[in-house]
Amino acid sequence: MQEYFYASVKESNEAKEKTFEKHKENLDKAIDKIYETLKTGCKILIFGNGGSAADSQHIAAEFVVRLKLDRKAYPAIALTTDTSVLTSCGNDFGFDRVFERQVEAHGMPGDCAIALSTSGNSKNVLLAIKQAKKQKMKIIGFTGEGGGKMKGECDILIDIQSKNTMRIQEATITFLHIICDLVEQKLGEK
Repeated sequence: MQEYFYASVKESNEAKEKTFEKHKENLDKAIDKIYETLKTGCKILIFGNGGSAADSQHIAAEFVVRLKLDRKAYPAIALTTDTSVLTSCGNDFGFDRVFERQVEAHGMPGDCAIALSTSGNSKNVLLAIKQAKKQKMKIIGFTGEGGGKMKGECDILIDIQSKNTMRIQEATITFLHIICDLVEQKLGEK
């Protein structure tokens, strides 16, 4: 069992290291885009399915409540949490449109969408990205290696250098935590 743990930790670390090396500039751009979004009074909308839904909620909470600094709340909404909206939209329009409708309702020019899909091919995420573009939002995407259909659809795409869903999710939450940390620090500067 210890060998399996060691191999898993090593694989997780390698995915993060390879992704960092490939996307150093994009990670800096993501920090700058989110910083500008919040500095100008705009908001962040975050969405994804399954583990990515949980990560959306987690990161929205970090922005709204705090990560490390005692500071004012930043406007961030996880589009994965309102069961009445999710179920009524799923019932009336289909599950593919659950994020698209919320982006249409809440997204404004200057806002930032953070789209999470380990495959890069989730139809409801892709439709929300398309809607975010219509509404002149900035779009940051996190996917697995290659980017899937999200490639070319986002202003900034971080494709985690792995095809293993667990490793993609582990790296995504690591990078989102670091981004949140650095944005929080930048906004706290006088």
